[in-house]
Amino acid sequence: MLPIFWKEVSSFLNSLIGYLVIAVFLTASGLIFWIFPDTNVLDYGFAEMNTFFSLTPYIFMFLLPAVTMRFIAEERKGGTMELLLTKPLTDWHIVTGKYLAACFLVVLALLPTLLYYFTIYQIGNPQGNVDSAGVFGSYIGLFLLGAVFAAIGLFTSSLTDNQVVAFLIGVFACFLLYVGIGSLAGLSVWGEGTYFIQQLGLDYQYNALGRGLIDSRNVFYFVTLILFFLWLTKLRLARK
Repeated sequence: MLPIFWKEVSSFLNSLIGYLVIAVFLTASGLIFWIFPDTNVLDYGFAEMNTFFSLTPYIFMFLLPAVTMRFIAEERKGGTMELLLTKPLTDWHIVTGKYLAACFLVVLALLPTLLYYFTIYQIGNPQGNVDSAGVFGSYIGLFLLGAVFAAIGLFTSSLTDNQVVAFLIGVFACFLLYVGIGSLAGLSVWGEGTYFIQQLGLDYQYNALGRGLIDSRNVFYFVTLILFFLWLTKLRLARK
């Protein structure tokens, strides 16, 4: 597992694409948080990061499928997947190694954004007038959300050897789970079942963590979804 992990991380960090992906994420989030007139915290006048946490999932929705689309599709197209399978590695070693590399990249992208929190902590009036529990709860939720998107992207990469197709399917699947279920729950046809359907959506679970109270039920939901997509990816590898 570790050789696969280091291989993917090294491949990402030794390529220009890796740094471009992180740069695009930090530029987009920075513009949203500091520059854009309708979303920047300076014009808003309140020491909070709600806009950042509400819009970053949409950046992740495109970023993570773009990162993971090559993890298996490229191996299969280049014929190196067969080489991997001849080594003393199980399917789970390959899947978890690649997945942990994707999660590492999520952490790598999020770490610089902690500067946003420290900045508004300092400029708050009075200093420190910020909901720290809500911020760190949202960061945990954002990491778990990114981890789910990474698992989805890895699975869609196992479906085809075409990276563009894997990317498009990944974006659609992430959008469906994050936005689609909540929109579906908004229909008036469900009656008393509306709340249950809402709870199935990623947005509901993510926003629940943003309140600052880490509920084990929310974490369990994310972990279950991650394991489900990793299991599907493992089945695809075993089938091939």
